[in-house]
Amino acid sequence: MGKHLTLFISTFTTLLAVINPLEAMPVFLQLLYGRDQQTHRQVAISSCLYATILMFFFLIFGTLVMRLFGVPLSMVRIVGGIVLMRLGFELFTPSPASTIIPSGKGEANEGDVAFIPLAMPIMVGPGVIATILGMASLVKETHYVGLAVIPLAILAAIVITYLSLVYAGKLTRWFGQKGIDAASRIVGFFVAAMGVGLIFHGVVEALLSYGVLGTK
Repeated sequence: MGKHLTLFISTFTTLLAVINPLEAMPVFLQLLYGRDQQTHRQVAISSCLYATILMFFFLIFGTLVMRLFGVPLSMVRIVGGIVLMRLGFELFTPSPASTIIPSGKGEANEGDVAFIPLAMPIMVGPGVIATILGMASLVKETHYVGLAVIPLAILAAIVITYLSLVYAGKLTRWFGQKGIDAASRIVGFFVAAMGVGLIFHGVVEALLSYGVLGTK
């Protein structure tokens, strides 16, 4: 039970850090500038629903494709760790203004912005995909409780993200730009650390499977 709880916390916190609702909030507000609160809520629901579907798609079919083509799980961990580590380092440095935001504020159609860019790539980008596949690779096929942990972590991260978007205006005023920037840098540290951890586990697993460190 302790391992499953650890997996849930690791997956939940990593997903939340990679999605980074604090950075998504200003984009969300700019895309829906001038719209009423009801529209904000509808777009938040739609974007989170799309993001959930995408994450479950990559969890199921991504893992299936990896196993189908015989990609070792250790390699999935290593690649996922590299992606997360790179993303974490990027969060340390200030990023230029995003190019995915339309120039006209409030002019985009709600259905358009809910899927692109909010659901993908802001919520579900390479880091989220790497996290899902990397964490799924830590679960043994026979551990049915472990297989249920990752979907629960996905849903928990989406709920927090939804609440962040719904109350984006209040949270942005409360944190301020400097607060959001500082929080993003702190998040970057933990994302990079999680990436290094996945790389380490992947390398050890690969060395064990090829007999370099003795029998598994």
